[in-house]
Amino acid sequence: MKRFGKSIIKRFGKGKLRGYSVIQLIETSSITIHFDEIENRAFIDIFSCKKFDEKKAEEFSREFFKAEKSKIKTLFRN
Repeated sequence: MKRFGKSIIKRFGKGKLRGYSVIQLIETSSITIHFDEIENRAFIDIFSCKKFDEKKAEEFSREFFKAEKSKIKTLFRN
């Protein structure tokens, strides 16, 4: 995946719903990340028109964010 432009990082919301969201455009679509600061979780969505190795993406994300565990769900669209 090749990044296109700078990441957009915003912290907004109120109370328990306050947190960061990140959008990164990639040449084949986008990556969005939403952080749950209360439960210490991150939700990462990778959308790409080009096939990619979802296991490698999960491993990279787990290492980058120093996650103790991760769960992956893959959806293929036609």
